Amino acid sequence: MNNLFYFALILLAGIGMAKIVSRFKLPHVTGYLLAGVLIGPSILGIIPMGVADGMHIISEAALGFIAYSIGSEINFSKLKKMGKSIITITLFEALTPVVLVTLAMIYIFKQPLPFAIVIGAIAAATAPAATIMVIRQYKAKGPLVDTLLPVVAMDDGLAIISFGIAFTIAKSLMSASGTISFVSAVLVPLWEITLSLGIGFLAGLALSYLIPKIKGEDELLSIVISTIFISIGIAAFANVSTLLVCMTLGITIANFSRNSIRAISIINRVTPPIFIAFFTLAGIELDLSVLRYAGFLGIGYILARSLGKTLGATIGARLTKSPTMVTKYLGLTLLPQAGVAIGLSMIAQTVMPEFGATIRTVILASTVVYEILGPVIAKNALIKAGEIDPSQI
Repeated sequence: MNNLFYFALILLAGIGMAKIVSRFKLPHVTGYLLAGVLIGPSILGIIPMGVADGMHIISEAALGFIAYSIGSEINFSKLKKMGKSIITITLFEALTPVVLVTLAMIYIFKQPLPFAIVIGAIAAATAPAATIMVIRQYKAKGPLVDTLLPVVAMDDGLAIISFGIAFTIAKSLMSASGTISFVSAVLVPLWEITLSLGIGFLAGLALSYLIPKIKGEDELLSIVISTIFISIGIAAFANVSTLLVCMTLGITIANFSRNSIRAISIINRVTPPIFIAFFTLAGIELDLSVLRYAGFLGIGYILARSLGKTLGATIGARLTKSPTMVTKYLGLTLLPQAGVAIGLSMIAQTVMPEFGATIRTVILASTVVYEILGPVIAKNALIKAGEIDPSQI
């Protein structure tokens, strides 16, 4: 069957399920994910896995747009007012789950130290896409959203650094020499992040230069999309983080372009069907069978990481004297985990065959849980924080 036919089914299934779950006051993104699970190989098998694999370009585009949107919400003047609080909160919300997951794997589940260190480092990563979709759907705004956006923007960079260090330590523990390379543990991750920021910044400057010269809306839309896609392509070629590159692109436009509002809002004309397809495809790719194999190890990982995210965000917010709603609810909006974590688990599986398969199974199983429950939890947190207008529910 033609891929365009399958693409149409994916869109219609996502829209239909979103309408169904909205009757139960659930976020649309939850409906998209459930639609994907239903029509995917795990249940009905209407969409074969091979078809989903052939549509990765949609996922790449969607993640690029989402990262661009996150970056465009980060205003340097707002960050200056927040001062060191964002950095402090990010450090605690990212590193506390690393510590708790590592300790749980060692002392509760009696796993080898290299295994515990690597899977603990992966626990730092957060997937912002689902939470951002909830914010957009319900037009959420307030101190919690203002804190969440820069935190998730920095989270992936910190996750990459922690994984690089942990991975090198784990490999050294498994080797005969037991030596740790400073270059591979610290400098390589730092170089990847620096290069990502540089690519995004240069792309943003180029787009900022072009925006005032473009008169028509259609031409501007084409130029913005082209810039995002070129940035994604360069990031893939340089083997650096696509999310960081596109976030930096958005940040640069928001802070250095005289016509930033035009360049930021215009992509909303094309993103709705891309986002619907992206999350429905994510549901198709969720393999429910991995839940059987993850067992108690998977449950332990989910509980330890969830506790780490909520506890770390709370500690960081209290230390910085953040508003009460940030202290109480920020951690709950940071629970979803998907793309970056899966990518890191695939690296672990390739380079550490002794433990990699188990790590990937646990991460995939946790992704199923986080991606389905995460948007619901985030929505409830935003409601309790008073940042979703009751008329939007």
